[in-house]
Formats: sequence, C-alpha cells, structure tokens
Amino acid sequence: MEEVKNFIKECGAYFLATVDGDQPRVRPFGTIEIFEGKLYIQTGKSKDCSKQIQKNGKVEICAMDKTCSKWLRLAGELVRDDRREPKVHMLENYPELKSMYSPDDDNTEVLYFKDATATFYCFGAAPRTVKF
Repeated sequence: MEEVKNFIKECGAYFLATVDGDQPRVRPFGTIEIFEGKLYIQTGKSKDCSKQIQKNGKVEICAMDKTCSKWLRLAGELVRDDRREPKVHMLENYPELKSMYSPDDDNTEVLYFKDATATFYCFGAAPRTVKF
C-alpha cells in the first residue's frame, strides 16, 4: 500500500473514474494518504463525484509518472469515513485545502479503499499486481 501511495504522490495528480448511471465520469485528483492502515482520498460531499461514489462505490484511479513510461491502475470500492481524525490527517498533509475544507464542516469527505487491486505497468515489462 505504501508503494501505491508513493507512486501516486510522485505523479502529482491522478484521474479518478466513477459511474454516473450508465456514464463513466473521470476527473483529476491530488489527495492520497495512508491513515490507520487504509488508503484514503478526499473530496467534498457537495460534489457530483461524492454523490456518484455514494451510489456506487466502485471506482478506478489511473496515474502516470512524469516520464510517461510507468503507470498505475487502482480499482476498488471507496468507503466514506465520517470520523474527524482521518479528516484532520488529510488536511494536515494537504494544508492548501484548509481554505476550502475543515474537519468540522459538513462538506469534507474522506474515503478509504476497500478490496483494492493496484496494477503497475511499464512499457516492455509484465504488469505487477498488489492487493490490499
């Protein structure tokens, strides 16, 4: 899990795909942290993304490194964690978000991956899979 987090962080941004009815939706994200042994992302409950995840928690992340030769696909189910502690942890690691989010507002949402499968790809090499 640490390797997955580090790869995604080094990419700087990743793309999160959700499902909206029968339409896939993809958008850039930047938050990724490990808290209490789980891999978390952060968004706002008021966003369409959050609403889509609450209807269907199955998502996929895709991130490509800066050389454009290695990439990662991470599939799993996102589960909302309404506790204050993971929100504080996320915002401490992404202080630039503190102007928009607070651990005590009704909008900040942190979600962790459940039953995740990460597949690392590299041109010219066989894919490598990690599950957590």
